[in-house]
Amino acid sequence: VQLQASGGGLVQPGGSLSLSCARSGSISAIYYMGWYRQAPGKQRELVASISGAGTKTYVDSVKGRFTISGDNRWRTVYLRMDNLKPEDTAVYYCYADCRISPRDPRSTYWGNGTQVTVSS
Repeated sequence: VQLQASGGGLVQPGGSLSLSCARSGSISAIYYMGWYRQAPGKQRELVASISGAGTKTYVDSVKGRFTISGDNRWRTVYLRMDNLKPEDTAVYYCYADCRISPRDPRSTYWGNGTQVTVSS
């Protein structure tokens, strides 16, 4: 399983960005996909996740501003970010919590990071 994140960039406060995370490689089960972020000098934090059943969770600081979604085959997961704030500046990493085959263990796979910078 490989994950390729894209969509980061520089945006002014109040602006919007959409991140994408494209999965390649087959899986037999998906448990969660989502996004973490890591700002300089801070620990990585879970921003948003979506379960295989479609349940969405968000860290409190982004509720009402970020929306996570996925296509129906879990090939791509998106993170729509609106009303961005300087404190959203971080490297964003996508992940997939899944099983490649019924005989393989449940594992977490990580994508490359994509930089999001919110600044005027």
